[in-house]
Amino acid sequence: MLTSSTLVSYGWSQTLHDQFQALPADGLIPARILVQQRGGYRLVTEDGEIDARASGLLMKGPEAERPAAGDWVAVEPRPGETLGLIQAVLPRRTAFIRKAAGPRGGAQVVAANADVAFLVASMNADLNLRRLERYLATAYESGAEPVIVLTKADLTPDPAAVCAEVDAIAAGAPVLAVSSKTGAGLDEVAARLPPGLTAVLLGSSGAGKSTLLNALAGEARMAIGEIREDDARGRHTTTHRELVLLPSGGLVLDTPGMRELGLWEADAGVSATFEDVEALAAQCRFSDCRHTGEPGCAIRVAVAAGDLAEDRLRAYEKLQAELAYEHRRQDPEAERQNRRLWASRHKAGRARTKAKRAGPDD
Repeated sequence: MLTSSTLVSYGWSQTLHDQFQALPADGLIPARILVQQRGGYRLVTEDGEIDARASGLLMKGPEAERPAAGDWVAVEPRPGETLGLIQAVLPRRTAFIRKAAGPRGGAQVVAANADVAFLVASMNADLNLRRLERYLATAYESGAEPVIVLTKADLTPDPAAVCAEVDAIAAGAPVLAVSSKTGAGLDEVAARLPPGLTAVLLGSSGAGKSTLLNALAGEARMAIGEIREDDARGRHTTTHRELVLLPSGGLVLDTPGMRELGLWEADAGVSATFEDVEALAAQCRFSDCRHTGEPGCAIRVAVAAGDLAEDRLRAYEKLQAELAYEHRRQDPEAERQNRRLWASRHKAGRARTKAKRAGPDD
């Protein structure tokens, strides 16, 4: 049996009900995290909204296992106190994960339990296809359905041409052009937000995420900032993660802008995003082809014929190298083996150079 209609409107389901009932502790109530800030959380329960903090046990664990915006949690209400206490996080259906900032950065959950990931980019000078590919890879890895939303269509002379350019790298994800100012395209976005479905807005500062959310909500729910004229980039306006229930019944989770997005265990997501590149690589004569001039390289043939852009190939190789580095960083033995491999390659290269300089034997 499901709980009150309040939680159902935020996506509560029979599956979540069953998972909650399996928890061993008594006295806990279900809730969903609406707002995530450094100082704590804002939750919605069947009796309304409350503030809460995470238990010490949760906060001592890995960052990826700590409560995040969009999570369903079990909370101890603690009557008479100002804060409830989050004791457990229910299993996530989807999770948008990135590498946390810093040299020792681990996995960081940006948004949990999103059904759709709106990847928002502005149709201005800051539009970056390589950045969009990163977002696509992480979105595919998350389990959510990616949808690319190109904002500020009213400021672009030829929106259709921009959409075609983005569609070429979209890996099958829909590409929508919208203008929060004129309302163009908003119906297409709203149509992907039926009651009870959760979407997350992801993109760089100034991409128009908060403006889009305000347009969908029909009111100014989030602060918005201006775009700098010198480089077309925006300022950070959203400083926390917040889940908003729209008048239509759909839910949207706004997030702070992320100019840098470090990949985290996104092998499947990269493969899905670069399916065209990997299909060509499978046709190479050698399975370990490095696509740098080996005979029978299908990728070099495609680049030469103009069927594959060189910069797209370089972007794929860059993301693969980044993932390989992260795997080695988490596996010291793999890192040692990689160093031995490159040491042997450098040694062999020096030997070949020495032999060339020496010339043929007299």
